[in-house]
Amino acid sequence: MSHVPAPDPSAATPRDPASRASAPRARKRPLVELVAEVPQLVTALVRAEIDLIKTELIGKLKSLGIGAGLLVGALAVLLFMVGTLLTAAILGLAEVMPPWLAALIVSAFLLIVAVVLALIGWRTLRRGLPPVPTEAIDSLKKDVQSIKGLRKRGQYR
Repeated sequence: MSHVPAPDPSAATPRDPASRASAPRARKRPLVELVAEVPQLVTALVRAEIDLIKTELIGKLKSLGIGAGLLVGALAVLLFMVGTLLTAAILGLAEVMPPWLAALIVSAFLLIVAVVLALIGWRTLRRGLPPVPTEAIDSLKKDVQSIKGLRKRGQYR
């Protein structure tokens, strides 16, 4: 059991009225002095916040860069794996047909997959063109017209 020394009754505590009377009080500063300090305090606060944001962003961007690099490496390995699988498919088909025909069949299959993906991608891309937020612009135009209408009614009252 640890021994905690009992408080010294002769030592004054801040709650003790006698100690408050004898303790030096913080000097009261005039309001003008306090107001004059506000711009410096705000500037220091803004600089501290900007430094904190910089530090946080640098850490996050480093993580993003490392993660992106690792993903690119994984995609490169995956690309090599796809090549290996295609070679295996050609060699497997070559067991039941001439090798040139097996390679031609696998290539035709890849061409069909590429065309289908390209058509789907083109259709999706066309939906996004032009990259202008037309719905938001229309909504803003309606809001402006509504405000103009309210202003006109207000002028005639």
